[in-house]
Amino acid sequence: MGRTAARMFAAEGATVGILEIDEGSGQQTVSTIQQEGGRAKLIVCDVGDEESVKNAVQMAVQQYGPPDVLYNNAGIMPAEDHSVIDTEEAVWDRVFQINVKGIYFMCKHTIPHMLSKGSGSIINIASFVASMGCSVPQDAYTASKGAVMAMTKSLAIQFRPQGIRCNAICPGPIETPLLTEWLLKDEAARQIRLRRQPSGRFGKAEDIVHCAIYLASDESDWTNGSIIPIDGGITSNYF
Repeated sequence: MGRTAARMFAAEGATVGILEIDEGSGQQTVSTIQQEGGRAKLIVCDVGDEESVKNAVQMAVQQYGPPDVLYNNAGIMPAEDHSVIDTEEAVWDRVFQINVKGIYFMCKHTIPHMLSKGSGSIINIASFVASMGCSVPQDAYTASKGAVMAMTKSLAIQFRPQGIRCNAICPGPIETPLLTEWLLKDEAARQIRLRRQPSGRFGKAEDIVHCAIYLASDESDWTNGSIIPIDGGITSNYF
């Protein structure tokens, strides 16, 4: 999803700073964007480490100036994340370190630069699972995405008077390597979940990024503090 977002934002004319812990993967994305005529730079960063985030943001600002958009997409969903009764504390802490503190660190070190120019759009990626229960739980992940939604609301109210908006997108099941590895290798399990999806398909990364581009644009100036489900209708499905 992050790679698709970087490419689509670059195609819209954005200069993209890619903060990525995996240097090889990040550089591959940069190369693809440059081949497509876009502008991008890789900054190796662990979003779960504040010093790493602080340095990465400073490098981006030094090269490009204060950012217009912060797109918080990094997240993990470990296979060891189950119910609260059988999830190890280390797994729980790691999920929150990346999924919640990662956004906290990114906002902490990016918002001051947005304040300096009096504008900015923060887009957080939450999840549809924060709005509904699941018989196959991932309680740390679910709780972390609920925290992202709550933090989005708080930032939206704090900083809109200074010109900064904050919104969250809640994707439904997106057919990424992460979801495929966790769930969709088993065709029977895949079909069970597709039967709950009114659209008849799982989402694509592009479905999410189209909404993100709107939230980054001037056309969304009156969209603030919104939690937007982009899920094919799954959260509206009773059966």
